[in-house]
Amino acid sequence: MAKVVKRSPAPLYFAAAVWVIWGLFFPLYKLSHFLLVIAASAVAGAAGKKLFPDKSFEMPDPVEPETTGDPQLDALIAERDRAVAEMRRLNGNIPGKVISAQIDRLESDTRKIISHVVEHPEKLPQIRKFMNYYLPTTLKLLNAYDRMGDAGISGANIDGSRSKIEDMMTTIVSAFDKQLDALFADEALDISTDITVMENLLRQEGLSGETPFTANG
Repeated sequence: MAKVVKRSPAPLYFAAAVWVIWGLFFPLYKLSHFLLVIAASAVAGAAGKKLFPDKSFEMPDPVEPETTGDPQLDALIAERDRAVAEMRRLNGNIPGKVISAQIDRLESDTRKIISHVVEHPEKLPQIRKFMNYYLPTTLKLLNAYDRMGDAGISGANIDGSRSKIEDMMTTIVSAFDKQLDALFADEALDISTDITVMENLLRQEGLSGETPFTANG
């Protein structure tokens, strides 16, 4: 696993704020003024780094791409791996146990959905909308949530948008679960049919444990 460090922008923001505030309220035309503001910005940058430290997360080592010999399925596998890697990156970057567990669930569902279709290519039409809209839009929302969290400030737009995404995550997880479940509809029908036929045969042969019906009662 490779360790990746995401630098916090907070030190730069804090230091820049010192220059802006100094320029608005204090003189800045002597060497001593510049030395003071440089020292103050350095202190502010250090404070920003302490309050909002760098974040680190692990990325899986690169592996040889899986191939099936079918370009369409190979593209599907590549998209699965890209989406899963992006979810892992976001999960390592976004704090919070609840949303972390939700991202874990989305990653698991995404892997299972696409892997199942790779094994059963005839089901590819069933996940067209999932691949073309639901999956990329989910990643877009999570990336927006991550960027807004990195802003390091609270405001109506940021807080409101993040709250809406948090509320939406439960619905998204449920939708991914249902998409995975829908792929097993044919198998479920076959199993139900097989069980019904076997039950009827066992009953006819008197092997079901039930008392067979006879004409004499």
